[in-house]
Amino acid sequence: MEDSEDSGILERNWEALEGSEDHHRKRDSMIWIEIPPKAARILTILQENGFEAYVVGGCVRDSLLGRKPQDWDITTSASPEQVKQLFGRTIDTGIQHGTVTVMDEKDGFEVTTYRVDGVYEDGRHPKQVTFTASLREDLMRRDFTINAMAYSPSDGLVDLFNGVDDLRTAQIRCVGDPKERFGEDALRMLRAVRFAAQLGFSVTEDVLAAIRELSGTLRKVSAERIQAELIKLLVSPRPDWLRLAYECGITSVVMPEFDRIMEQRQNNPHHAYTAGEHTLVAMKNIPADRVLRLTMLFHDMGKPQVFETDEKGIDHFHGHAAYSEVIARQIMRRLKLDNETLHAVCTLVGNHSRYPKLNAFDVRKTAYELGGPEVFERFLLVKRADVLAQHPDVIAQKMDYLKALEHIWRDIKLHQDPLSMKDLALSGDDLIADGRKPGPAMGEILQALFMEVLEFPERNKKEYLLSRSREM
Repeated sequence: MEDSEDSGILERNWEALEGSEDHHRKRDSMIWIEIPPKAARILTILQENGFEAYVVGGCVRDSLLGRKPQDWDITTSASPEQVKQLFGRTIDTGIQHGTVTVMDEKDGFEVTTYRVDGVYEDGRHPKQVTFTASLREDLMRRDFTINAMAYSPSDGLVDLFNGVDDLRTAQIRCVGDPKERFGEDALRMLRAVRFAAQLGFSVTEDVLAAIRELSGTLRKVSAERIQAELIKLLVSPRPDWLRLAYECGITSVVMPEFDRIMEQRQNNPHHAYTAGEHTLVAMKNIPADRVLRLTMLFHDMGKPQVFETDEKGIDHFHGHAAYSEVIARQIMRRLKLDNETLHAVCTLVGNHSRYPKLNAFDVRKTAYELGGPEVFERFLLVKRADVLAQHPDVIAQKMDYLKALEHIWRDIKLHQDPLSMKDLALSGDDLIADGRKPGPAMGEILQALFMEVLEFPERNKKEYLLSRSREM
């Protein structure tokens, strides 16, 4: 997500009404948001049948900030049963909580009845919900003021908790008492930090104080929900704002391994930061991709395990990459990440300290051993981010190495050198046609031929390889 550009709708309307006694009311009625035709149609049908209906939450916030909303959620006074009667195709996505998804061709829009949440007994879910006819009561249950705004073309903006003011002053503030909001759903504490990182907003002091006091209740939240918020924070424009989660006590609950590297010194000529601060800087220096950001988050997690200081007082972390890979796997399994992501991240973490020799064969061999060209491209990005987060005195020399490595890699790609077994000009079928019997020996021959071709790409010709196979 990019930084907000609130000089658009928000700024124009505010400027015109500044200083007026009732400028909030006038401002809210004058603000205009462009709603997609399909969402607007749902609002119109609900309103024409005597119900209130508004787009609500994140789509309103993002529209006011000049950003493109991902989803258009709708809140209404109509009950779920009444919504289902009005629309032909609906899905009961969360009907016990008042949510019905209205389908328009392939697009779905969540339509939720105004509700009041009951007691949150587990810090995650209300014991029951009660439908209400009051939009105000519905908005009061939401987490932050910037997410508690509703809009319809007929009524304009409904901003009962000064969310627009908080957008203008760039701050995250709870609706009502932060302790109550976090007591209802502990995940909101991590969401506060995530929104701050995405939007570049500050978090108000009362919210921070409540997080520090209640962060331990995050233990009640499922790993899947923690993971979703953490990934959004990591791929935001400010992944280093994970530091705020550390300072508030959030990471001590959801990822105590991070707290350990934040406290791990690095008295070494190659480093200018603690292991944790180095990690935060490294995350800023790599593209906002989940695999890459997770790799940089985990790449030095093993340093506390191998930490030692020599007789000169220099700190060393020999073999930390292997330990970091083990820890990365443990954390990702704990957070229920998918196996594909787990494998990709662990491969990069375990190899991030690898330095291929500056010759084409070793670069090709490294690309093959890592898993192919795509993984090697990521490997180069990881190396670059790692170097850029080190001591200024060593960055230039290491960047010269990386530039040379990247030059060799570009040449390899230009010449389309073989990098995997599928690139070999000889197949098992070719060996069978030449009289070779299937079996383990055939695989060994193909592997040996591939390793020769990896070193000498010009030999990747079927006739030559067939001749070599006969010698074998």
